[in-house]
Amino acid sequence: FTCYPLLMKTKTPDKFNWFWLTFLHTAGISGAISYYFIDGRFDLTLVALFLGFFTLAGISITAGYHRLFSHRAFQAHPIVQFLLLVFGATAFQNSCLKWSTDHRRHHTHADKDLDPYNINEGFMWAHMGWIVNQDPHIERFPFPKDLLANRMVMFQHKYYIAIAILFGIILPALIGLALGNFWGGLLIGGLFKIVAIHHSTFFINSLAHVWGRKPFDEKSTARDNGWIAFLTFGEGYHNFHHRFQTDYRNGIRWYDFDPTKWLILVLAKLGLATNLKSTPWEEIFRAKVNKDWEQLPSHKQEQLAHVYDSLVGHFALLKQKSKEAPGIITHQYLYQAYRHWQRQCVAA
Repeated sequence: FTCYPLLMKTKTPDKFNWFWLTFLHTAGISGAISYYFIDGRFDLTLVALFLGFFTLAGISITAGYHRLFSHRAFQAHPIVQFLLLVFGATAFQNSCLKWSTDHRRHHTHADKDLDPYNINEGFMWAHMGWIVNQDPHIERFPFPKDLLANRMVMFQHKYYIAIAILFGIILPALIGLALGNFWGGLLIGGLFKIVAIHHSTFFINSLAHVWGRKPFDEKSTARDNGWIAFLTFGEGYHNFHHRFQTDYRNGIRWYDFDPTKWLILVLAKLGLATNLKSTPWEEIFRAKVNKDWEQLPSHKQEQLAHVYDSLVGHFALLKQKSKEAPGIITHQYLYQAYRHWQRQCVAA
C-alpha cells in the first residue's frame, strides 16, 4: 500500500489513516489466505455470513450515508436511521458525519481542486490516495448544521470506532462461533468483508468516473455503468446521480440494477421512509436533449435550432402541466418525443 500513486504531488501523508488502511487490508487479506490454507472450510454457511455482513455494510453506506444523510433524498424512521448508522459504521469508512461532509463537498466542487477525491488527480488518488493524505482544505468545510442537529448521527460520530468493531468484527465472529466456525466468522465475515466493502465503495469515486457512458451530462467525469452498479449496490449510474443528486434512485429504468432504490421503496411501502425525491421525467429527457445538443457540430446546430428550441419549450410546458395534473404526462410519450429528436439529429 506504500506505493507512489497514493502519494501524489507533494501531499502530506495522514499517518493515522495510513496505519488503519494498511492494517485493515493486511489483516483482511492475510487472514483470508491463512484461513484457506489452515482450515479451508468455505461452506455455504460461511459464504452466507460473509455476504450478509457485506450487504448490511454496503447498503447501509449507499442508502444511509449516501442517499439519506448526504443527499437527503428521502426521510427515514428513527429505527431505520439507527440501523443504517450502526451497519454503516461496519464498513470502516469513518463516521457518517465525516463521510457525508466529504461527499457533499465532492458534489459541490466535483472535478475541481476542492473535490476531496478529484478524479483529475489520478485514478488511485480518487480510489484511495485521498484517504491516506492530509487534506489542506479541511478547515474550510465545517460539518453541516443539519447533521450536527441529528442526535443519532452525533452519537455514531462519537462512538464510531466502538460501534464499528463491535458490530463489524466481534458480531460476525460470535455468529461464526455459534455456527461452529469462529475463525471463519472473524477472518472472512469480519476482516475480509471490510476489504471487500472498501473497494466496492471506492470504485464509485474512481472507476465510475472513468468507465461508462454519459447520457445526461457530458461535462461531468461521472459515468453510467451497469457493471459498476452490480458491484456497488446500484451506485454505478453515476452520470445520472451527478446530474440529479437528490433523486433517491440511481438507476431510473425498471430493469436497472439498483438494490438501494428497491430497499428505499420497500421501506416506503412499510411506512418507514417518506418524502422520496424523484426527478420528473420531463427534466430527465430535457437533460438528455441538452447533452445531445451540446455534442452536435455547429452546422447541425444551425439546422436543428428551431427543433431544439421547440422541444425544450415543449418539455417546459409538459413540466408545468404535470405539476397541475400529476400523472397526465407518461414516460412513454416523453420517450417517443426523445427518440424523434434522436432521429432528426442523425438525419441532419
